[in-house]
Amino acid sequence: MAAHILHRLRHALAGEGSREERARGSSEVEDFPESSELEDDTEGLSTRLSGTLSFTSHEEEDEDEDEEVDGAGEELGEAPQLAGAAAGAEDGGRCWGQCAGEWSPAAERPGSSLLTRQLQELWKKSRGSLAPQRLLFEVTSASVVNERSSKYVLYTIYLIRSGQFDKAPAVIARRYSDFERLNRRLRCRFSCDMAGVAFPRKRLRRNFTAETIAKRSRAFEQFLSHLHSIAEIRRSPEFLEFFFLQDLRAAQRLTCTGMYREALATWANAYRLQDRLGVCSSGRFLLTLAGLAVCHQELDELCEAHSCCEQALQLLEAQGSHPLLGPFLQAHIHLAWKVGKDKRRSEARLQDLQEAGPPLQQQPTLKECLIKEPLE
Repeated sequence: MAAHILHRLRHALAGEGSREERARGSSEVEDFPESSELEDDTEGLSTRLSGTLSFTSHEEEDEDEDEEVDGAGEELGEAPQLAGAAAGAEDGGRCWGQCAGEWSPAAERPGSSLLTRQLQELWKKSRGSLAPQRLLFEVTSASVVNERSSKYVLYTIYLIRSGQFDKAPAVIARRYSDFERLNRRLRCRFSCDMAGVAFPRKRLRRNFTAETIAKRSRAFEQFLSHLHSIAEIRRSPEFLEFFFLQDLRAAQRLTCTGMYREALATWANAYRLQDRLGVCSSGRFLLTLAGLAVCHQELDELCEAHSCCEQALQLLEAQGSHPLLGPFLQAHIHLAWKVGKDKRRSEARLQDLQEAGPPLQQQPTLKECLIKEPLE
């Protein structure tokens, strides 16, 4: 009897186990679809997470940014947001959000707004000390010139401000001997600074092959860029006069011979060259404005001449006396009367100048000053 009861108990337990296995098997079929369905679902998952932030890549970017702003970190101090980001890395990146556009707890942390304010303050401090625009030197063409007694290559070089388009760019044309003379003069005066500046050497033959001309063109571009990167050199008369002294001499000669249209183009190029080089307050620049004013006036372009005189008088505003101040005031008063502009301020300044100096009849005109000015 006991054996019969035990047998029935075992049979009942076995039946319940089989039902549980069948139930478990059916749920497993529901929970785990076929392999093809699983692959399709994986593809859908990858599509949905295509905008997820890659935390590994962000760690690398943060390291690069830390190297760039290392100096600023000392001024700003510890940034709380960076510490929060590091904590997020240990947590598996939870504070960065799970997908693109999802709310992130880090956005509401006080460190986030604090870092933003610090960066804004740093930007405000640095706005007044931004680096000037870079000046590019580009050899756009080179031509072989044959003269009776010599043969040489003439290199045409454009001076271009980076990030800008010039409708009328500043341009010079120089030969190898011009570059060599500049190199020699600078090495005599700035021997230490010029020690690391490379210059293409002379060649005994094959100077006029396309390969040599191309190599020298690139070398001259690098040579001028290196010189301009040294503050002492780019402000030196040797470097500056290499660019615009030839134009000033040619423009003065053309003005003296009455070729005002040709002279005007040369004065205008000298103006652009000095503007690119950042020497718009020197005596050479005032002479350039005088040349432009005289040529415009002789060509009956009175408004342009008046504008040149106004620009020159603005530069001379802070100077008590200058050889060109009186001639510019006279020219400005005459042109203002011609074009119907206000001339009272210039008349008052000229009156004060006459009371402190020679009478008006003894002062030269702007054209006389321009012709007599020695350009060495």
